[in-house]
Amino acid sequence: MAALVRPARFVVRPLLQVVQAWDLDARRWVRALRRSPVKVVFPSGEVVEQKRAPGKQPRKAPSEASAREQREKQPLEESASRAPSTWEESGLRYDKAYPGDRRLSSVMTIVKSRPFREKQGKILLEGRRLISDALKAGAVPKMFFFSRLEYLKELPVDKLKGVSLIKVKFEDIKDWSDLVTPQGIMGVFAKPDHVKMTYPKTQLQHSLPLLLICDNLRDPGNLGTILRSAAGAGCSKVLLTKGCVDAWEPKVLRAGMGAHFRMPIINNLEWETVPNYLPPDTRVYVADNCGLYAQAEMSNKASDHGWVCDQRVMKFHKYEEEEDVETGASQDWLPHVEVQSYDSDWTEAPAAVVIGGETYGVSLESLQLAESTGGKRLLIPVVPGVDSLNSAMAASILLFEGKRQLRGRAEDLSRDRSYH
Repeated sequence: MAALVRPARFVVRPLLQVVQAWDLDARRWVRALRRSPVKVVFPSGEVVEQKRAPGKQPRKAPSEASAREQREKQPLEESASRAPSTWEESGLRYDKAYPGDRRLSSVMTIVKSRPFREKQGKILLEGRRLISDALKAGAVPKMFFFSRLEYLKELPVDKLKGVSLIKVKFEDIKDWSDLVTPQGIMGVFAKPDHVKMTYPKTQLQHSLPLLLICDNLRDPGNLGTILRSAAGAGCSKVLLTKGCVDAWEPKVLRAGMGAHFRMPIINNLEWETVPNYLPPDTRVYVADNCGLYAQAEMSNKASDHGWVCDQRVMKFHKYEEEEDVETGASQDWLPHVEVQSYDSDWTEAPAAVVIGGETYGVSLESLQLAESTGGKRLLIPVVPGVDSLNSAMAASILLFEGKRQLRGRAEDLSRDRSYH
């Protein structure tokens, strides 16, 4: 019995199956049978083309299909970065700022400082609307910083030739932006020359013989609002004397909402040169900010109050009464300019309105100019206890009142002509 029992054998088989050569050939034949031939060549030499079944399209090569899927999966930012292929045909190129690139910071340092800005003759504009208004008016761009190419594509291509275009991160623009919600594009322009600018035709058609002179305006928000009101009222020109905040400061530009590119703005003038920018026979009217003192002077009920307003002027300009050498009597240095209500007629000739700052008021030079041109001091009556109005609000009231009077005179003139 022991001889009949054989020891058990364990056969070790490989884990991986060995593929025979005939198996590979069989699989190739199966794949070949599944294919539908495009052309059939018979022994006689006749060739018959097979039509594909409707709805079936030829399979694309794996490399082409994978490339297409890869393009579709790419983010919009990468696809936008290749868009300049059409721009290259127009001669446009843009650079990408590398890590540590200081071009943006160096430019921002220049344009945000008034001395550097005046020395370099450059200004900074931020936002697509403001940049578009500047380009339409003929302002000359020098450099653009943008975070997305789409923002740059919204601008006219012909205006961008020869301009340095630099793509930076949005975080970098946000660090230098003055806006609460930055728009991702900044433009550095040459400081506009009012003589070479092309202002909108609609603005020129509604322009009036009404000018604005800004005197000692220090607040950027007020000046920007005043410029916006001047453009809305149809002022033909705005003059800024020395002592005013720079009209091209970023905060003034933001508050102006494009008013800088709708009418001529002449900056940093000496009072001696102001008459050179006024049309002939222009009368200068000064916005009186002395409140009830000027109102009392106008009513002649309390003439002793008049010196209080005049004393404010003397305090800021540090003038003293001059004494006549021959007679020994003191001469009154303060110009005598009549005070009238703002809603009385004062637009018989081309008019210029002087708006002073809230802190220092109008200057002595403005009163002298008003006296020499036959102008007056315009008073906006206020409730007792209120010192004066905001400079921007007073300017809006006076400019639109001047517009109302000028339009009324024009209508009366045309009516008289129609009668004759």
